[in-house]
Amino acid sequence: MNGMDAGTRAALVAAREAGRGTIRKWRHGDAHRMLETVFADCAAKDAEEVTHRATRLLDDGGWAGALLQPLIDAIAADPLFEPPFKASRDGLRIGAVLFDCPAVAVSACVTSAAAMRRRPPPTACTFSGRIVVTRFVRAGSATLRRWRTAPAGPDFRAAEAPPCEERESLRLADGEVHAIDGRCEAQLLADAGSDVVTLAATIRAGAAPLMREHAIGDGKLLRVASGDDQASRAEMLLAFLRLAGRADAAPQFDAATRDPAFHLRWAAMREWLALDARAALPRLEAMAAGDPHIEIREAAGRTLAAVRPRLSATCRA
Repeated sequence: MNGMDAGTRAALVAAREAGRGTIRKWRHGDAHRMLETVFADCAAKDAEEVTHRATRLLDDGGWAGALLQPLIDAIAADPLFEPPFKASRDGLRIGAVLFDCPAVAVSACVTSAAAMRRRPPPTACTFSGRIVVTRFVRAGSATLRRWRTAPAGPDFRAAEAPPCEERESLRLADGEVHAIDGRCEAQLLADAGSDVVTLAATIRAGAAPLMREHAIGDGKLLRVASGDDQASRAEMLLAFLRLAGRADAAPQFDAATRDPAFHLRWAAMREWLALDARAALPRLEAMAAGDPHIEIREAAGRTLAAVRPRLSATCRA
């Protein structure tokens, strides 16, 4: 609030105080409770069931108007009212998460056709690793370009990743619902005549640990990033423990080196070695001998060859 006059600051504070009651009432309203009911007894790990329920929900998008209307009315009454949404904006689109639970995140997005026309043609497509069901509320006469590749299994190696292949594009119409399995499918909007408005349900269950970006021209893999929020948070916390010198956290490092996500296993071992190489050595030996992922075994073997002599020299000294 730096540089803000006292009157504006006071108005913002008052709007937030008044808005709490509006938001509380909205969360207990019929539209929000309906969304809670749809996914209430749905096992967070059952991707097929969550996808089925999300598809049924998006087959009729009328609930979105009922969900948003009380908040639109609140903004009309007080322009300083802040809706309780996580919002995101870039040069192409603006979006907000309307509903969030352990099984699914439901969001709304507006993609600018004018911004799409100003941008150069895309050179890459992204495989998000997640199942997403999308209702094109307003399709803007856009085309949906689509690609497919093999899923990234537990033995995934970037050097051996197969290229993606472009599939037949779809001409979108208002009200259509499409599901995409981001573990092996990617899509991009193109040639929109007007802004594209979507409602999307992102399924958390069964998500791949990695996001992959492929070149559109030849289909080759360009880069890989973690798509697992939980694994990313774990990596951050392990780095903090290492920076804090917490050698007593060896059980936490050991547990992380056994995580199903292979990239987290190796990130944990790197942090543990930097913190206390001697304590990490037995687990490093085990990973070199028997980690399920060949790249982890190879990396552990190379690291072991470098670490052992240093520890032996330290002992002799």
